[in-house]
Amino acid sequence: MFARVVAAAAVCIAMSTPAWAQRSNLETFRDVQRQVLRYPHFTVFDSVHAVVDSGVVRLTGKVTMPYKRNDIGTRVARVAGVSNVVNEIEVLPVSLFDDQLRIGIARAIYGNSNFWRYGSMVNPPIHIIVAHGRVTLEGVVNSEVDRMMARSIASSFQAFSVTNNLRTDAEARQELEKL
Repeated sequence: MFARVVAAAAVCIAMSTPAWAQRSNLETFRDVQRQVLRYPHFTVFDSVHAVVDSGVVRLTGKVTMPYKRNDIGTRVARVAGVSNVVNEIEVLPVSLFDDQLRIGIARAIYGNSNFWRYGSMVNPPIHIIVAHGRVTLEGVVNSEVDRMMARSIASSFQAFSVTNNLRTDAEARQELEKL
């Protein structure tokens, strides 16, 4: 009798759905997002994007130091429901000019009274990515006015170009609903 119960339990376990398949892509994405945002060295000068598909997480984006790329990949791999991590995060080049642009633009944006509420957040939502003198603004802001104002502030610096990839809350919500 005991052998039949053990055999029946073994069959049930073998036939059960794997743990990663029981979680939705959205649940896994939110846990991955939380791991990235809670990484203590993640700053407004880094940007990481994740795409989740049936337990496989593809990380893209840019970080300022090589150890960040590795640490974030390791943290994401430990998330429940993640079976594999494809880490395509790029490390930004070391440049004094780029560092000066990052700091200057961050001070100007978060020092502006319109953005104080963003700057006081644990994870400020506007990320300033600078590579070879080219600036990209990424993240989520409350309104189109905030998006345009942030771009205007960033454009007042001596950058070779400024790309505005900021999204509004409504746009970000629509993207999440597609998951």
